[in-house]
Amino acid sequence: MTASRSISKSEFLSSLPPWRRFLARLNWHPTVDAQINAIESRGETVRLRNESEQVRNEIEQLRRESEQLRIENARLAELESRLDLLFLNADSSSQNPPATDCN
Repeated sequence: MTASRSISKSEFLSSLPPWRRFLARLNWHPTVDAQINAIESRGETVRLRNESEQVRNEIEQLRRESEQLRIENARLAELESRLDLLFLNADSSSQNPPATDCN
């Protein structure tokens, strides 16, 4: 179990004795909740920024891999055309074997 970095206001108030809870209610300010929300939203913003950067890095890696595959495909297509040309030249220059009479 991981320890929470902070406790909620209701958890804090429930841990106080009744007379202290009453004083805390009298001393409540909405700015405290706003500050807590701001702190939480900053943490969420940082987390989202980190995730966004990670996705950008993954996209860039995929682009590099895609470019490498495109280059490799072009190279393979060139080799294939050269092989086709070699086979075509070999077929046209070769003589048909003489027919054998099998009696």
